[in-house]
Amino acid sequence: MGPAALLLPPVLLLPLAVAAGGPEVRSLRGSWQLRSGNGSVSLPAEVPGCVHTALLCRGLIQDPYYRFNDVMYRWISLDNWTYSRTFKTSFDVRKWQKVNLVFEGVDTVAEILLNNVTLGRTDNMFNRYSFDITSVIQEVNFVEVRFLSAVSYAAEQSRCHKAHSIPPACPPPVQQGECHVNFIRKEQCSFSWDWGPSFPTQGIWKDVRIEAYNHYHLIYFSLTPFFEKSAQQWYLEVESIFDVVSSKPIAGLVTVNIPKLQTKQTFSVKLQPGEGSIVLLVNINKVYFRTVELVQEPIPGSPGLSFYFRINGRPIFIKGSNWIPADSFQDRVTYDTLRLLLKSAADANMNALRVWGGGIYEQDEFYDICDEIGIMIWQDFMFACALYPTNQNYLESVRAEVSHQVRRLKSHPSIILWSGNNENEAAIASNWFSIPPPDIGVYIKDYVTLYVKNIREIVLSEDKSRPFVASSPTNGLESVKEGWLSWDPYDTHYGDTHFYDYNSDCWNWTVYPRTRFASEYGFQSWPSFSTIEKVSSPEDWSYTSNFSLHRQHHEGGNIQMLQEIERHFKLPQSPDPVQKFKDMIYLTQVMQAQCIKTETEFYRFSQSEIINGEGHTMGALYWQLNDIWQAPSWASLEYGGKWKLLHYFAQNFFAPLLPVAYEDKGMLHIYGVSDFHEDHKLTLRVVVHAWSSLEPVCTLAKEGVTVKAQSALPIYKESISDLLKRCRNCTRKSCIVTFCLMGEDGLQSPTNYYFLSSLKDAVGLEKTQLSASVSQQDDTYIFVLQTTAIAPFVTLDVGSVRGRFSDNGFLMTEKKKVVVFYPWEPTSVEELESSLTLTSLLDIV
Repeated sequence: MGPAALLLPPVLLLPLAVAAGGPEVRSLRGSWQLRSGNGSVSLPAEVPGCVHTALLCRGLIQDPYYRFNDVMYRWISLDNWTYSRTFKTSFDVRKWQKVNLVFEGVDTVAEILLNNVTLGRTDNMFNRYSFDITSVIQEVNFVEVRFLSAVSYAAEQSRCHKAHSIPPACPPPVQQGECHVNFIRKEQCSFSWDWGPSFPTQGIWKDVRIEAYNHYHLIYFSLTPFFEKSAQQWYLEVESIFDVVSSKPIAGLVTVNIPKLQTKQTFSVKLQPGEGSIVLLVNINKVYFRTVELVQEPIPGSPGLSFYFRINGRPIFIKGSNWIPADSFQDRVTYDTLRLLLKSAADANMNALRVWGGGIYEQDEFYDICDEIGIMIWQDFMFACALYPTNQNYLESVRAEVSHQVRRLKSHPSIILWSGNNENEAAIASNWFSIPPPDIGVYIKDYVTLYVKNIREIVLSEDKSRPFVASSPTNGLESVKEGWLSWDPYDTHYGDTHFYDYNSDCWNWTVYPRTRFASEYGFQSWPSFSTIEKVSSPEDWSYTSNFSLHRQHHEGGNIQMLQEIERHFKLPQSPDPVQKFKDMIYLTQVMQAQCIKTETEFYRFSQSEIINGEGHTMGALYWQLNDIWQAPSWASLEYGGKWKLLHYFAQNFFAPLLPVAYEDKGMLHIYGVSDFHEDHKLTLRVVVHAWSSLEPVCTLAKEGVTVKAQSALPIYKESISDLLKRCRNCTRKSCIVTFCLMGEDGLQSPTNYYFLSSLKDAVGLEKTQLSASVSQQDDTYIFVLQTTAIAPFVTLDVGSVRGRFSDNGFLMTEKKKVVVFYPWEPTSVEELESSLTLTSLLDIV
């Protein structure tokens, strides 16, 4: 998005008629007391924080992620814990008209008491709670937050819901999770998911403070830019929401001052008693802001509608992944954690992430970083893979949640879309929960009530600056036309699709849907041995150990990976069980990377064509970017941030300029894919190698190839039989094709490749001697690799030394290759040399 994403914080000056003076704010972060339900466990605990991390910090439990501790520590979330502390009031209470106790986030069900007076209750992790304590606060105060087990509460809510059942009741047994998570407004995956453990936390997970003020107090402040087409003028909508204490309206002047834009405007305003908002429109000259449109229009030659984002007036192909919570315990997710993961996304040429609806609305810093580094956000509301109740209390809680989150987040230019839920339209349309046909109407009514009449209504009133869809996948405007629930939300002619297929050959591009927008798709792999080692013991180090089964939360997942590997690779047979486990891990990562490469390249080369009425694919968000713990999953970044091979591949398959090959009816087609805003005249180099030699068999340079701006068009085709004849002595099994695009100005695409056969059938591949020398250069380290033969999927691994390589998992077709290591913490040549493992496909025996 670049500088167009610019949003400058104006200075808001409020010289209102009443001299209010600033509010008095006292943070209650820091050390609290924590005790279990019966008082048998008592300990100091940090706020913000949660019970699990407090117990871990005091050494009362092991790492919750170690081995089988997710099940061993169930007792923690089944107990009812209480946080308490005393604090002195640091100001004269009598001077202030109103004093509030404010919780930015309480996880989740609690009674709040001050000086033994109940102030109120909380039941929504995603809400902000403010309690009036003007008449209760004293010089010395005792505050208590009495939690109720989220697991017990959810079960009780389900029991009390007499109207009709709200499925699913429980997660699949393989997830070892808790039941009825759809009855509690809490991070849905905290009761378990198919990539994550069950840790239904309790705690004060965000800031808590005392606020004292007179007359009025600013609660929310947001800026939304608008372009007025008729006047050809940008203006900023500056919205401020106040709590007005005085019994009479307060009048005065407000000055909006934006020094960087030499803009200063003064408005006279009147604040009404209670919660009042003022909206000011500030004219802006000489600057552009990010604009976003979701375009759903007829496409010539195709039934249905387009589905793409127009950013700053330009259609943008969305490249990226799906974001899940970075930890089961949010207090462990620091600014550095977020920065590392988001920077890794940007470094892999991603321009977007979808914040998935089964996690949390992320921290402010998450969106700040995205604004800064140009990552666009598809923001789900937190409802996923379930049906939800719509009783009055539940809806009121959701309305407060949505209103709070939209107000909190709408100033972030990185957010380009609000989406009501994850897969719940599909759940009803495909009848995941086997609801009898006569009863389905009740659930459709509930669906429309929740996502359309409540969530959508609030979003549209709070934020007119960006689009809203009710679900993902959805048919967009077609779903709306069909009463918000389409007959088939996976229809490739409309909206977005989610696609998973673990039974077909993932190298075969014809199995993938030629969709308008691929917002979820993926394959699993295991994280590196160094990542697994931290939470396991030696008896766990085999692919079929109890630990390996326990860690796999997706039914049949470990077997599916084996089957996918077996299609194209030989399975490891090492007599050393630990080596065999490491070899399996390597192959799962190779398989995952190669599968998602094939699928993503298919989505990218489908962006400019309509074939049999399908195509114009304008987005590829694979599932998933990051991991919540150390386990097999669809992620490309391991827990802790280490890059899997998939993430290195993403750097190439999301490159702004890329030649992509596919085979159809014996013809090899190469497309030039470009995200650049202008056409380029380039040379396409096609090189054929025999597996048995580092010398190329034949090279073809096609000059003057025009690669069109922001498109994917054919630039080369040849029948495979002609190609093999031209490159004498080549067969499908003995040779491989590589290709890249080069410009005179030094512009160059990554070198891509196309396998003419499965690698398990390759002829002439021989075990190579791989060696590497390491040297330091400024803040980086240079690895010079040497090989004696062509080596597929060459992988450098430096164990638990934190950092990433410039390239990894590559095909080595030359004697020498230079790879840079970017450390994330201080290291040395000696440490890197002693930690280094070099693996290529032929090392797996």
